[in-house]
Amino acid sequence: MGGFCPELGEDVVQVRDWVHEFAHDVIRPAGAEWDEREETPWPVIQEAAKIGLYSLDFFATQWFEVSGLALPVAFEELFWGDAGIALSIVGTGLAAAALSSSGTPEQMGEWLPQMFGTENDVKLGAFCASEPEAGSDIGSIRTRAVPDGDDWIINGVKTWATNGGIANVHVVVASVDPSLGTRGQASFVIPPGTPGLSMGQKFKKHGIRASHTAEVVLDNVRVPGSCLLGGKEKLEARLARTRNGERTGEQAAMRTFETTRPSVAAMAVGIARASYEYARDYAREREQFGRKIGENQAIAFLLAEMATRVDMARLLTWRAAWMARNGRQFQQAEGSMSKLVAGETAVWVSEQAIQILGGAGYTREHPVERFHRDAKIYTIFEGTSEIQRLIIGRAVTGLPVR
Repeated sequence: MGGFCPELGEDVVQVRDWVHEFAHDVIRPAGAEWDEREETPWPVIQEAAKIGLYSLDFFATQWFEVSGLALPVAFEELFWGDAGIALSIVGTGLAAAALSSSGTPEQMGEWLPQMFGTENDVKLGAFCASEPEAGSDIGSIRTRAVPDGDDWIINGVKTWATNGGIANVHVVVASVDPSLGTRGQASFVIPPGTPGLSMGQKFKKHGIRASHTAEVVLDNVRVPGSCLLGGKEKLEARLARTRNGERTGEQAAMRTFETTRPSVAAMAVGIARASYEYARDYAREREQFGRKIGENQAIAFLLAEMATRVDMARLLTWRAAWMARNGRQFQQAEGSMSKLVAGETAVWVSEQAIQILGGAGYTREHPVERFHRDAKIYTIFEGTSEIQRLIIGRAVTGLPVR
């Protein structure tokens, strides 16, 4: 197998240009409106579905593209347009990834299509792992799933769920044996219309405000055994190995996050690039003291640093995505490296964009203040920057860093 090469294939370039056109013509003009409304941009999702951008086929095709770069490249373009709207379009992907990483072929065949719906009847999926007392500490999950004959009864509260409560299909991580910590957890599909599942608080957020984020309440939710991802036999075998002190595979929630980290990093790269490009173009046109502000070294050097950091974050993201697609182990937590650097780059670059615009950048007359608000979440969700450093630290030292 050859080494990593950051050269995009012709098919990936074509998809990139197609997605960029949609982001430029449809997403970006709508960004400010839906940010103010703080509502799910159903009309934009519908437009994405009509052209095949929001569809199971699109996500699957990009996911299985041989280089591994297709999905992060597409995500960068979408989030270059607007992060809140883009997250509404791709948020279902996290639930789809959870289902694909743990589910059987039969489960994937039944539930994946229902997460997306059709171009005329758009649906959403939601992945529910975090809880009020268990964010990064996945081992503290209190949501319980208890067998009852051939069924499972699930009780608990999930929080910070993208599309939570409005999704057609929810994938929920629950504890089946609390004594085993993360190794005693499993994931379940909650079919549409299941009694006992309801939306709790909808959060009003600092950024990504066009993306719906809410609590999901599970009150004696009964699901058939067929909704246990991977099946009962596989779960019981894994629990038995854990009780015997044997090694088992990664826990379901952590496996989902590790799988999606390069894609999340690509979202942050899109925000960072949008911020840099807007500030660069502004510096080329804005005049102060008789010349373009971009002629001042202070501004030019800052733009140089911004451009460099964006490229650095992108290359780390592409490397991690390529490794994941080609079966290369993350020996030094390369997935976490991409998420850490891209998230912090997006925050820093968007802040510098505001600084370059000065007072104008602090107003909603320009999008950089929204870019900055949107960027911050990428140092928090899907594993905080501190958690990423912990994972990387453990990987590079080989020690149980705490």
